[in-house]
Amino acid sequence: MRVFFIGNVFFSRKMLEVIVSMDEVEMAGIATKSKSSFNADHTDLSDIAVNRDIPYKYVKDINAPHILKWIRSLKPDVIFCFGWSSLIKKDLLELPEKGVIGYHPAKLPHNRGRHPVIWALALGLKETGSTFFRMDEGADTGDIVSQRDVSIAPEDTAQDLYENLMETAQHQVREFVPLLADDAIFWKQQDHTLANNWRKRGRKDGEIDFRMSSNAIYNLVRALTKPYIGAHLMYEGEEVKIWKVELGPSVSENIEPGKVLEAKPDSLLIKTMDGSIRILEHEFSSLPQVNDYIL
Repeated sequence: MRVFFIGNVFFSRKMLEVIVSMDEVEMAGIATKSKSSFNADHTDLSDIAVNRDIPYKYVKDINAPHILKWIRSLKPDVIFCFGWSSLIKKDLLELPEKGVIGYHPAKLPHNRGRHPVIWALALGLKETGSTFFRMDEGADTGDIVSQRDVSIAPEDTAQDLYENLMETAQHQVREFVPLLADDAIFWKQQDHTLANNWRKRGRKDGEIDFRMSSNAIYNLVRALTKPYIGAHLMYEGEEVKIWKVELGPSVSENIEPGKVLEAKPDSLLIKTMDGSIRILEHEFSSLPQVNDYIL
């Protein structure tokens, strides 16, 4: 089975490493990016292409006519698109006989849309999914190729969940690629009546407000920690990144949210709406003092 691969993030690399090693696969080509201002985990896949003598190009617009002509000339049976920030249009979707297979780190049809790893953690979900599907002109709406549940532990950070999803997805690829090569895939249609769509997050979504509950702040910080951009708060007119927190003890209901209860060299304890939160990793240039307010 001739495979053309599209990707430019670390997840793309891990999937490609599995795919190129499979007996059922003959690599037709690779489209990647040399740099990206959009993806925090951008990865250039050209080294894999060079080491294995696979045709490749750096691509800005995967739907551009000259790129379509190039991909068509490589005669792929299937296209895998794992980690690409723009939609694939009809001409490319219809080019390979076996279609274009995409990936979404959620349990489709639930939680389609943007930033699924971040939203799953920020909303405090206990479970998400790892889903490969045949791409169509919608966003995350095509028939499912393979789907696995992925549990989320209370202590999991964005990095932890990302790694768990990659490990799960690697097992799935090893299972469904041989079936795809043999035309033995069972395509499961999504029930669109169950679908919801997560929106693109903005800067305001990453801001800590101590009128939030302690759990909400904890979930927000672990959702946005590395490899993502970090949650933040505003202090003395400056944006301060917060990378790690833990739930603090119960405190008097008579203390207002945002009040600094403890200030140590290695941590800060702040009153929240329903308790307290301890900040363990941060980027304060000058530390707040006890009885200061972070508003």
